[in-house]
Amino acid sequence: MTKVLLVEDNEMNRDMLSRRLTRKGFDVIVAIDGQSGIDLAKSDQPEVILMDMSLPVIDGWEATRVLKADTSTKHIPIIALTAHAMSSDRDKALAAGCDDYDTKPVELPRLLEKMQTLLTAESS
Repeated sequence: MTKVLLVEDNEMNRDMLSRRLTRKGFDVIVAIDGQSGIDLAKSDQPEVILMDMSLPVIDGWEATRVLKADTSTKHIPIIALTAHAMSSDRDKALAAGCDDYDTKPVELPRLLEKMQTLLTAESS
């Protein structure tokens, strides 16, 4: 079972997405702020991270930079999830080290396709 770390502070978004991913067969672990996301990524070593960018404690951009700078977590693909849909926001997320970018509200089929692409690339 593929382990997914969902880093999301909004309870409604977190619950909805985690339930939908669980129904699709993913093992979902949840963090509600950037620091918890970093800690869980290091301890649980998920196969993919879904990172909200607007987080308390440490925002998603900084959390991504920390994870990509750490040898124990830099290999984990990170998909930025944000309500910010401008091309500059996508560029900023990719510059921080995110491997892909998706906008909210999340369209599950599109997100699953992005996750599968990254997971396939990671395993090859």
